[in-house]
Amino acid sequence: MAFKPRERSLSPTFLRRRFSGVRSRSTVFATLVVGLGAIAGSVLLFLLLQRALVSSAEDVASSRALDVASGVSTLSMMSVQNDLEEKTRESQLIQVIGPDGTIVASSSERANRKPLTKIRPSPGQLVIERAATLRFLAPRVPYLITVRGVDRGTDVYTVVVATALDAQRDSLERLSGYLIVFVPLTMVLVAAGTWLLVGRSLRPVEQIRRRVASIGSNRLDERLPVPRSYDEIARLAVTMNEMLQRLEMSQRVQRSFVADASHELRSPLATLDASLEIAGSDRSGKAWLDLHEVMAVEVTRMERLVDDLLLLAKADDQGLRLRREDVDLDDILANETRRLRANGSVTVEARIVPVRVTGDEARLGQLVRNLVENAAAAAHRRVRVAVSVSSAAALIEVEDDGDGVSPEERERIFDRFVRLDASRSRNSGGTGLGLAIVREIVRGHEGSVTVGVSDLGGAKFDVRLPYKEPT
Repeated sequence: MAFKPRERSLSPTFLRRRFSGVRSRSTVFATLVVGLGAIAGSVLLFLLLQRALVSSAEDVASSRALDVASGVSTLSMMSVQNDLEEKTRESQLIQVIGPDGTIVASSSERANRKPLTKIRPSPGQLVIERAATLRFLAPRVPYLITVRGVDRGTDVYTVVVATALDAQRDSLERLSGYLIVFVPLTMVLVAAGTWLLVGRSLRPVEQIRRRVASIGSNRLDERLPVPRSYDEIARLAVTMNEMLQRLEMSQRVQRSFVADASHELRSPLATLDASLEIAGSDRSGKAWLDLHEVMAVEVTRMERLVDDLLLLAKADDQGLRLRREDVDLDDILANETRRLRANGSVTVEARIVPVRVTGDEARLGQLVRNLVENAAAAAHRRVRVAVSVSSAAALIEVEDDGDGVSPEERERIFDRFVRLDASRSRNSGGTGLGLAIVREIVRGHEGSVTVGVSDLGGAKFDVRLPYKEPT
């Protein structure tokens, strides 16, 4: 069976795709603009040249008519006749018409047939009849008729100068021929040049597109080639590489987040599984009573972990949705101080003054609780909390006398699932998400959180929230 090449269908869809690209649109637009400009310029040039040629012929004819009129008024007709025969150009016909309408002098036998015009201006008046056709002389040649009246004694004579415009017409016809060739040739050259230039300019874009299309989710470490042109396309490649870098980092963080979350969930699930296995093998039922508290603690821990993960997922997706209402920070800190003192694990010092801000009361309460619980877990014996107003900001301070946070860890401590020491271990009940949630809540309230060194010897967390003086 012979192979038959597939014919490409010239369907409207194919043509629309083929000629709807930037290259095609740029070529068509540039060609139209240059073509319209060339046509307008050609028409303008034609009109200006025509006007210049006719004006030049008018000036020459008017000057000649004035000379002849001067001779008619001062010389004899014989002298005027001789002057006309000797000095008249080949392209001109000159007549001197008497008061009775007869030709009394002419430049040649052709000009002596009959008057060239019926116009009879008054003495000193100049009349110009443009593009007149003298059919009895040359039916296809346009003439410029210049007529001037002149006094000769008591009579009025008329000087007629007819200038053939065939030379000017030939010049305009040659110009038209040149323009008819020049305009289409210019449009073709512009179309070809634009097509090649835009195609060459878009070649790196097509290379970038193909390279991006080949990069999958498992190849985000690849980068695009950056052209050496240092133009917009090079900046596009740099921006795309920066985007790939951000995607790679986001993917790495997401995978780490999933791995950490799975690891965190595995521990309570393992405890629950072991407890259920022990309780199931105990037919007396006593194991259920012994393991109930352990299983309840693990369930609570899982609930808190899931809630924290959901909160952070929402923050990553669309930001925290916060209510905006007046919140008394001093009440929140007082409640957390009482709760921590009731626990009795550490000594709590408090410096609380009335401070009201605008924000989400539930989220601000969660922020303070996470900071206080983190301080209590890290402290040896003492925790200090304070709230005040400083430099148009509400300031929350939470300090402990623990081991502190080293300078190189002060940023990383706000990352997810980060624990710096045994006091913040998984066995103590922490999820490693508390400070990450604190940072998201602070960001949602357009504030800032930092960690430094406390004079108690441990860590000091400073939270600054926007504060507006009450009116």
